Amino acid sequence: MSYREQYEFWQKDDYFDEKTKEELKSIEGKEGEIEDRFYKDLDFGTGGLRGIIGAGTNRMNLYTVRKATQGLANYILKQGGGEKGVAIAYDSRRMSPEFADEAALCLAANKIKTYVFESLRPTPELSFAIRKLGCISGIVVTASHNPPEYNGYKVYWEDGAQVTAPKDKEIIEEVKKVTNYHDVKIMEKEEAKRQGLYEVIGEQIDDAYMEELKKQIVHPEIIEEMADDIKIVYTPFHGTGNIPVRRILKELGFKHVYVVPEQELPDPDFTTLDYPNPEDPKAFTLALKLAKEKDADIVLATDPDADRLGIYAKDTKSGEYIPFTGNMSGMLIAEYLLREKRAKGILPGNGALIKTIVTTNLADQLTKAYNVKLIEVLTGFKYIGEQIKLFEETGSNEYIFGLEESYGCLVGTHARDKDAVVAVMSLCEVAAFCKKEGKTVWDQMLEIYAQYGYYKEGLHTMTLKGIEGAEKIQSIMENLRKNPPKKLGDWDVLFVRDYEADQVLNQKTGEVNKTGLPKSNVLYFDLSNDSWCCARPSGTEPKLKFYMGIKGESLEDADKKLEELTKAMMDLNS
Repeated sequence: MSYREQYEFWQKDDYFDEKTKEELKSIEGKEGEIEDRFYKDLDFGTGGLRGIIGAGTNRMNLYTVRKATQGLANYILKQGGGEKGVAIAYDSRRMSPEFADEAALCLAANKIKTYVFESLRPTPELSFAIRKLGCISGIVVTASHNPPEYNGYKVYWEDGAQVTAPKDKEIIEEVKKVTNYHDVKIMEKEEAKRQGLYEVIGEQIDDAYMEELKKQIVHPEIIEEMADDIKIVYTPFHGTGNIPVRRILKELGFKHVYVVPEQELPDPDFTTLDYPNPEDPKAFTLALKLAKEKDADIVLATDPDADRLGIYAKDTKSGEYIPFTGNMSGMLIAEYLLREKRAKGILPGNGALIKTIVTTNLADQLTKAYNVKLIEVLTGFKYIGEQIKLFEETGSNEYIFGLEESYGCLVGTHARDKDAVVAVMSLCEVAAFCKKEGKTVWDQMLEIYAQYGYYKEGLHTMTLKGIEGAEKIQSIMENLRKNPPKKLGDWDVLFVRDYEADQVLNQKTGEVNKTGLPKSNVLYFDLSNDSWCCARPSGTEPKLKFYMGIKGESLEDADKKLEELTKAMMDLNS
């Protein structure tokens, strides 16, 4: 059907409710909006769904959620996993509880048992629950740090990680096969409960999750000693982190944890924020105000589904609070784990640290210093989770830490996704350790730079919406692929990694090798002086992302070089 025919079908067919029809009637005559809502089905990508809430095939609504879930149910049944069940969690966004229930009741109608959290929970706890309950799959309803008009639906598999190849593509194919909304099975909640196909979960999983987090502490005695001296400001950005973060810090003994009152409670409109993202400095305005009032040592923020963490830390010289990138906070935790585990004699001989390809090269230097294996994976924490599963199956390595530049990391293997709750806990332990030594975590970061090099990374994003935007993104990637640069500013382009073609080109010799990673629409340029840049379309938003990383001689030199490399990359693609 054309987009017009789809629009008329949704208005006339008895399957769709009156509220949906009224919404669609209100846009009659707005041809551009009608086309955008109906020109395609909302993409069920390798992670699931994400889109603007509203009526239409290209929107997040009860019908697109049901349709996607029917495809997932068909796949689960083909895998013979219906008896194991599916765990479902959701965040504080608009329609999150409703979407979670629609997914659960569609699965129940397909005779697949569901375990649904009683109220909002962090994404990493869903990952934990899948394995704890022995489920075949999991769903979390969240749009992470997207603006309030968005919601999403992420699919996990029985190892607790988001689905990876080949299952991701196989599930997508099953979802695509569901073309008739009337083929989607649904069931009343009370009947699902009566048949034992809808079970509410909560406290028991919470308690088990907390116990797993506590196992990751390296120096409980230092936390006990310094817990009364550390002052922590925390904000959950109106999301799922509030209760679990406060609980873990309290149970570990931290005495002075101040939660930003204006951002403490769930708010689907995120009224105190332009953008509920810990990468956005403006999002820390209220937290920094409270930090100055309380003279806090560190300021922590988790995104709405509590899988990403942003931090500020006090500079002892100026008294000001310094923002940390995801690379910086990840390296702070990694360096602490490696150093203190080695000091205690518990650093595994076959230990491994995993990072994504767009994560800092500081990780390379750190792992060399501690004789720990470094593994690089594609962007997306599911690939880190996939490596953990591989370690367990083969015994090849023991997982120590995993991180990605976009403010996500994981300490421990209780979850198979990034976990901001455990990251908060770990950073507070690092802060306690530093406080005992008479310094802040910013002082510690400066020591890491001085020892390993002043690495700095940046991200420039081009937002290109709609059909024309998608075409523009494709055009830029094709041009870069066909005409890779030989030089970017003062940097020579040494190697060109084309992950879609699975090849690494040595620009000097012409030699071509394989990347060794799955196929992905990503271009990566290895540059002189341990620097690099990368281009990749976002998998969840209408954006083209350009990542840059450099190595400087000082903080000032690193800032200058990053600015120069960013300009060179953007000039090339203007």
